Amino acid sequence: MDYETLAPAAAPPLAASSTSTAITATAVSPSQLTMASLIDLNPEQVPPELKKEGTDWFAIFNPQVQRKLDISLALSLTHERTAQIYDTETGAKTCTLSDETVLKMGDLYIRSICFSPDGKLLATAAEDKLIRIWDIASRTIRQVFSGHYQEVYSLDFSRNGLVLVSGSGDKTARVWNVETGAHQTLSILEPDGVDAGVTSVAISPDGQLVAAGSLDTVIRIWDVTTGNLIERLRGHRDAVYSVAFTPDGKALVSGSLDKTLKYWDLSPLLRSPNRTVGLSQGESVPSGQQPVTNEGGEKGSTCSVTFSGHKHYALSVAVSPDGAYVVSGSKDRGVQFWDPRTGLPQLRLLGHQNTVISVGFSPVASPSGGLIASGSGDWTARVWRYDAV
Repeated sequence: MDYETLAPAAAPPLAASSTSTAITATAVSPSQLTMASLIDLNPEQVPPELKKEGTDWFAIFNPQVQRKLDISLALSLTHERTAQIYDTETGAKTCTLSDETVLKMGDLYIRSICFSPDGKLLATAAEDKLIRIWDIASRTIRQVFSGHYQEVYSLDFSRNGLVLVSGSGDKTARVWNVETGAHQTLSILEPDGVDAGVTSVAISPDGQLVAAGSLDTVIRIWDVTTGNLIERLRGHRDAVYSVAFTPDGKALVSGSLDKTLKYWDLSPLLRSPNRTVGLSQGESVPSGQQPVTNEGGEKGSTCSVTFSGHKHYALSVAVSPDGAYVVSGSKDRGVQFWDPRTGLPQLRLLGHQNTVISVGFSPVASPSGGLIASGSGDWTARVWRYDAV
C-alpha cells in the first residue's frame, strides 16, 4: 500500500498569487501554436487534441514534441496544519500525526515532511526548529532532533533509511543518524550580511553527497564522509528553492526564483581525483556575487540544460524514479513535466488555485507510469496518475 502525506512542505513562505490565466481572443490553428502561446490561452481556446480537462483542472500538451504521456486526477485531498497520511488507492485518511504537547500551547506550522524509504517512518520539521521522527504504525514520536537555530525548510532520507538530512535558514545542512540522533553539521561560511539560508537539501542515492540550495543563488555540495564542501554550482540569477538528485546520482536538478530549472552534470566532479578536497569558504567576495562566466561548478560540473517556461518562481522540482522526467511546481499555479535531455516541456498541468509549493513522485513506478503528488497554498494536495501513451 502506498501512502501520501500532506503538510505544507514549504521553503521560506511566499505571498499567495492571485494572477489569473490571460485570455487571448484570437483563434489559431494547432500548427501555429507553441507551448508558450498555449500557456497564455484560455483553456476553451486550446484545440481539443492538445488538452485534457477535468471538472476543475486541465492539462496542455506541447504541440512541438511527440506526446508520450497521459495525465489524470487520482485524488484530491484537503490538508490542515498537521501531518496527515492518506491511502493513495482509496483516498482514505489513515492517520493524523500531531504532537499533543505542542498543540496545548498553540498551533504549529509544519515546513517539511519526508517518508523513510520503507514507509515506516515519517520525518517532520516544524516552525519550532525541531525535527520529529514518527513511527507511523504506532503514531508515536520515536526521536526529536534539535540543533538548528532557525526554521527547518527541507528534509531528505538516505536510500537506506539510516540517515536524514535537514536544511535550515541558519545556513547549515545537518546529517542525522536516525537511530541515535548524532549529527554532523555542514556549514555555509559567507561574509556578514549575506543571507545564504538553506531552502532545500538532497542526499545522493549512494549517500555520499549532500546538496543544498540557498537564498544566495548558489548550490553547494558536501562530501558526507569528510564533511568537506566540494562543489559550488553557479548560474541561477535568484534564490534556489529546490534541488533533487537524479536516480543514478550523476546529475542534480534545481529550481529557482529566477523562474528556471537547471540540470547539472556532476560527472566531472565524480571523476575528479580531488573530489573530496574541500573548497575554501569565507572569501571577501560572497559566493553568490562572484562573476559567472560559464554556468557550472568549481570542479568542472556543468549546466547541461536550462528549463524555461514557468511564468513565476519555480519552487519545487522532482525527478521520476526512472529519470525519464523532471517535474516542477511554480507560483504560476502550474505543474510542468519536462524532458531532461532536451529541456522541452511535455505537458503543463493546472489543477490548483494557488502556488504549487511541492511536488513529489511515488517511488513505486513502472515504465508504463506512476503517481505524482502536488501540494499547494490553496490547502489542497492532489495525486495525479501519469501513463505512457
